[in-house]
Amino acid sequence: MKKPLRYIKAVLFDFDGTLTRPDSLDLSIIKTKIGCPADNLLLEYIDSLPFPDQREKALQAVDAFELSAAAKAKPNTGAEDLVRFLQNLSIRVGIITRNSRQSVLRALKNFRRIDLNDFDLVITRDDPINPKPSGDGIRLAARHMNVAAEEVLMVGDYPMDIEAGIQAGAITVLLANPNRIDLTDDDSDFSIDNLSQVKNIVRMGLALPGGKLPNDLLAQFLADFEFEDSTVLIKPAIGEDTAAVDVREEEILVLKSDPITFASDAIAKYAVIVNANDVVTAGAIPRWFLTTLMFPVGTSAFIIRKVMEDLNEVCRSQNITLCGGHTEITEAVTRPVVTGMMVGTVERRRLIDKRNMKAGDQILMTKAVAVEGTAIIARDFGDRLANIGVPAADIENCRGFLDKISILPEAALALNVSGTSAMHDVTEGGLATALAELSIAGNHRIRVDMERIPIFPETAKFCGLLKLDPLGLIGSGSLLICCRNYAAKQLVQNIHKSGIAVSIIGEVREAGSGIEALRQHQPVPWPQFAVDEITRLF
Repeated sequence: MKKPLRYIKAVLFDFDGTLTRPDSLDLSIIKTKIGCPADNLLLEYIDSLPFPDQREKALQAVDAFELSAAAKAKPNTGAEDLVRFLQNLSIRVGIITRNSRQSVLRALKNFRRIDLNDFDLVITRDDPINPKPSGDGIRLAARHMNVAAEEVLMVGDYPMDIEAGIQAGAITVLLANPNRIDLTDDDSDFSIDNLSQVKNIVRMGLALPGGKLPNDLLAQFLADFEFEDSTVLIKPAIGEDTAAVDVREEEILVLKSDPITFASDAIAKYAVIVNANDVVTAGAIPRWFLTTLMFPVGTSAFIIRKVMEDLNEVCRSQNITLCGGHTEITEAVTRPVVTGMMVGTVERRRLIDKRNMKAGDQILMTKAVAVEGTAIIARDFGDRLANIGVPAADIENCRGFLDKISILPEAALALNVSGTSAMHDVTEGGLATALAELSIAGNHRIRVDMERIPIFPETAKFCGLLKLDPLGLIGSGSLLICCRNYAAKQLVQNIHKSGIAVSIIGEVREAGSGIEALRQHQPVPWPQFAVDEITRLF
């Protein structure tokens, strides 16, 4: 598939060679008769003729040729059954062709089980709009059928069918008829050998009812995955409710579970990286990932498959094995929810425990506050930002903040410094909550210099316009590192050399819990947030 696919609510068919057998019409015959070069498009050649009488005469010859061929045309294998199948699913069905309407009507008389009344619309070259290769005809058909162009499946056997579909933003299917040498499936979303295969494609685009993902679809999705990790003894499969891994050579298992409910267009990446971030703060290497996927009733299999493919791709990019989970369509959620469980391993001597914090440790923060929150705002609320005057370039730039949410690189650098005593990633509730959590877990008070806390200009701008406090905004992508005072300078240099921004924002104080915030050396209140600031936008 070349682009994210979501729903199918209508199907448009080319006519000759698609709904009719490919031998019904041989254009080379009429091209020779009217003097059209073999590699020219027929109708475009006629339009290029210099004199009106030439154009009229050529078009009359084409009309007569098509009508003669239509009288002998036969339904393509599976065509009538497919149209009936689509009708039973309440899928709208149409024809879009460069043939004349008269030839289409004549050819349909040779069909036994369907006729003109079985199609919601028929667009031919006799209509005022150019059917193909322009996408205008498909957009017109979508409007008439009351669906979005992106929800139309365009099925054809000719490159211009695919070209028109792509221009309109439709889902495209290339029917690879035999004896055609000008076909390529490089640009089409799907390539098929026979019309019956359209049924499975359409099923992928239907709204699914509540319940577990059907086993046949799950089996189809899992067949696309490769499981190469030899430590995984029981792999995902139909009927397998668990995964099993061999950890005989490991000393410590580090486990983490976290649900992802925001940033729906990149939910898989968030799920993997956010869970991996937590595991690595303990000094562990993320190894195995299990996930529970929950989708609203009415979600299509296209959407579910895309999330699963994205999960697998992100896991593989981080050398993590996606080794099991559960997928369900349920009324309990109104948007996709991905709950992940990450398992990592670490040698006992390298385990990072926050209770190792000591008074005098320096507190480092990588990148800036609200990296994740800024990305979510740009991705999920871009229209709102644009409406209040944020330039499109700024919004697009912040969408790319998604690539900054992994803390694995800086965590690896911190683990190579012997003075690192604790790590904590900034997540829900932002830096304000993260520092409070670090203080509690490490049983030490924390002093923080408010003026040293880094913030991206874009984050400050978004939060100012939307009246959000960046200190309480979800912040995956920032790592808090506690290290002994003697190690701080070297660690800062190492992180800077890797191209990652880092700041010393405070220090660990005496035993206890709580945050002492200073601004210009004067005490100021440290903010608290009952819920993450991002929730105010949803």
